[in-house]
Amino acid sequence: MDPYQAGEYSGRSNWDRLAFQHIVYMNCSNPVTQNGKYVDTASYVNWDSKDKYIYAIAGDLKAEDFQVGCHVKLVALTSWWGLDTNNYSYAAMHTGLVYGFEISWMRLICDQHCPSKHGCDDCFFDSVSQELNYWNGNSLWILGDILVTILYTIFTLEALIMLWAWKILLTVPLFIVILTCKWRKRHLSMFESIENYLEQNNLMPIRYSYKEVKKMAGGFKDKLGEGGYGSVFKGKLRSGSCVAIKMLGKSKGNGQDFISEVATIGRTYHQNIVQLIGFCVHGSKRALVYEFMPNGSLDKFIFSKDESIHLSYDRIYNISIGVARGIAYLHYGCEMQILHFDIKPHNILLDENFTPKVSDFGLAKLYPIDNSIVPRTAARGTIGYMAPELFYNNIGGISHKADVYSYGMLLMEMAGKRKNLNPHAERSSQLFFPFWIYNHIRDGEDIEMEDVTKEEKKMVKKMIIVALWCIQLKPNDRPSMNEVVEMLEGDIENLEIPPKPTLYPSETITKN
Repeated sequence: MDPYQAGEYSGRSNWDRLAFQHIVYMNCSNPVTQNGKYVDTASYVNWDSKDKYIYAIAGDLKAEDFQVGCHVKLVALTSWWGLDTNNYSYAAMHTGLVYGFEISWMRLICDQHCPSKHGCDDCFFDSVSQELNYWNGNSLWILGDILVTILYTIFTLEALIMLWAWKILLTVPLFIVILTCKWRKRHLSMFESIENYLEQNNLMPIRYSYKEVKKMAGGFKDKLGEGGYGSVFKGKLRSGSCVAIKMLGKSKGNGQDFISEVATIGRTYHQNIVQLIGFCVHGSKRALVYEFMPNGSLDKFIFSKDESIHLSYDRIYNISIGVARGIAYLHYGCEMQILHFDIKPHNILLDENFTPKVSDFGLAKLYPIDNSIVPRTAARGTIGYMAPELFYNNIGGISHKADVYSYGMLLMEMAGKRKNLNPHAERSSQLFFPFWIYNHIRDGEDIEMEDVTKEEKKMVKKMIIVALWCIQLKPNDRPSMNEVVEMLEGDIENLEIPPKPTLYPSETITKN
């Protein structure tokens, strides 16, 4: 036996067992596609060869693995224990090559220094005493093998655990830093774009710090209301004026609702549009500061059964004209057309004189004035006020007429002082108020109303006729908001009774 035999020291003098694996490099004239053992190394290995394709095989090369047109270029050895000959990965092969292979001189040394003429069954190098030790007998070697294996396993596990611990300790903080930087960059760029946009239009609302907003709101103790958007608190400016502070909850669409509200209402100034005084961006906290509306929203006046909360029809009529003027201003009074997409009683606020103000521009969109049709993906709203074209493609495109429809449903509820849909109605004909009231208007029947003057009945009838025009199924059949204002301010004698409104395109098809 060769005394310099490359072998594995296994705890006994078994030098015949090889302690390395082969890595065979093959040059091939044709690509090998049917044998998974052939790992393509073209991007890693480059040597001058007339053959175009270079492959590597981990482990012994069997005759059955030879492919036509291939020959052995190089055989390399490795003693790396982690090389898996069943896992065809060149990364693993490369690691094995970097590790190299081990050669043992232990047999030569043992044969030269063994004190027994008949040789030693076992010998090993004691790293503590730095001496060779000799044994005649295999039983103790077996015990030693077990002990060595256990110690090796323990130390290996400890090393792996320490390695993973260090990886975690180094990776987690780095990951947090990267996430924080990305988050800050995204949010800073988003809100810088808002400010740049408003500055370009010379309509820059005040930007408050969160500390200022918290002080303004008195610690957020006086809550005015709450909704899907967040909560509204009463506050006070240093000048003594009261304000409404809208704290937005978790934002959808990368803060698009916040951007929409600041970018749209920040460029408006109209007596029937709620005024945005300022805003706050502080990390995930976002706030909008509005003028305070002491009488709250319109819905509590037209839907309340409390007799103490009452509005005369004269006042309701004036409110309806104010709301129409506000929406018309959004459509035609700005450099960009503003579509609100969420006109409803809850979003109409009333000041101390019951002057109406259109509010909540979280769903609003800006479009050039000449854009008659807007993308369908931009449209959202509240069920019961959303125009049919938001659901059906075959009746017309989405435009400012969607706000006209929503206003018509609002106007109908103001005229009836009730919700349009009443699931508790005594008769099926009374379930949907617009259908029921249309039959009365068309037939010229008098509308039964208590404690209402003749003039007020006239106002209500006018409101209902205008509302019926606004809720026509097809957008082209509805008036514009400028025309709505003219109709409300004009004489009722000039108004024609519109066709009966329908809710679904199928109704129109059946009728035709």
